[in-house]
Amino acid sequence: MGRKFCVGGNWKMNGDKASITELCKTLSAGPLDPNTEVVVGCPAPYLSLAHSLLPATISVAAQNCYKVAKGAFTGELSPAMLKDLGLGWVILGHSERRAIFGETDELIAEKVAHALAEGLKVIACIGETLQEREAGQTEAVCFRQTKAIAAQVKDWSNVVVAYEPVWAIGTGKTATPEQAQEVHAALRKWFTENVSADVSNAIRIQYGGSVTAANCRELAAKPDIDGFLVGGASLKPEFIQIVNARQ
Repeated sequence: MGRKFCVGGNWKMNGDKASITELCKTLSAGPLDPNTEVVVGCPAPYLSLAHSLLPATISVAAQNCYKVAKGAFTGELSPAMLKDLGLGWVILGHSERRAIFGETDELIAEKVAHALAEGLKVIACIGETLQEREAGQTEAVCFRQTKAIAAQVKDWSNVVVAYEPVWAIGTGKTATPEQAQEVHAALRKWFTENVSADVSNAIRIQYGGSVTAANCRELAAKPDIDGFLVGGASLKPEFIQIVNARQ
């Protein structure tokens, strides 16, 4: 196996200088499992602040960026700007970007490819809605979204895939560990058949969807779950327990 457990915290559009300073203090105090890679997705205005307050063992990610280096794209961030701030990560394709802001599979794939070309590491999000799950479309949707990214990406070494069933985000509903493992295993099989066995064995697939201190250990025990992308709970002290889910 040898895949390093990776836990991301997605703060979404939350926080201010005071609360982010406090959160960074809590995370810095830890203690955090040294065998787990930790990345926090911070709102754009506070990226430099979080980066300055956190130890080098905790990476800071932007929650979005665009597919070109610069230009007339009001309100967007480029990977080059993130690199200039000393950041190494970006979260792309989150279900909220897809559903609320209308980002297509193709746009997300182009953004992933450009971010990688600029030297960023990417948490690339995929996942199905409740309607899609109830219609038996879970794998078809996840494979379609992954296929779009695979069409643009040749080197997967700086990509973490986050499987986030949209129906389980912020709803308190969590996919059971068995449901999550089933999709993760199917995705790994897809990578074996459509990319390569090496990539399939190496790629880390996070689970995202109402992960809490109460359910994280059971999820972390599944063989194809290589970490979490955590929303609401990443703003609370329990995030430390989630990071330490494999201890």
